[in-house]
Amino acid sequence: MPRTKYTKAMVRRITDLIAKDTYSITEICTMVGIDRHLFSRWKERHPEFAEAVEEAENRRTESLVTEARKSLMKKITGYDVIETKTVTAPDPKGKLDPSTGKPKAKVIKQTTVKKHLEPDTTAIIFLLTNADPEHFKNRHSNEVTGKDGRDLFADRTDEELKEELRGLMRVIDGAEAKE
Repeated sequence: MPRTKYTKAMVRRITDLIAKDTYSITEICTMVGIDRHLFSRWKERHPEFAEAVEEAENRRTESLVTEARKSLMKKITGYDVIETKTVTAPDPKGKLDPSTGKPKAKVIKQTTVKKHLEPDTTAIIFLLTNADPEHFKNRHSNEVTGKDGRDLFADRTDEELKEELRGLMRVIDGAEAKE
């Protein structure tokens, strides 16, 4: 009887990969040494596997949403970053780095600067329009007017407008029939 690759350890390995990153199923199958079709068969034949995969996908989604919320919060409030700049020059003695075979570098100057990144206006607008739409609406308004700003329909009755619309619809229907 041939040995199966389907084991609890394999299921755990697959679901851990699904939960911790955004790998595609094909990439995960390659990493664990199975093909995509076998993965699909396992989902069909082993309900516990399908359930474990779904739970892993849910954990990944929760993790991504948490990270997105943290990132949005940083964008809304602003945050500090520390930048380190290092200036190097080749070692004056001409010594080579044994691991790379290239000349060793000597640090000449190193500076560290703390920078504050200001809140992001777009992130703030996004949050306000989605979290409090009653007070912050993303409004768009279009006004259609004729030449010189005149009202296009002021001197026409509803019946005249309906008749013109019916005529336009006949033209559209005729054009579609020719296609």
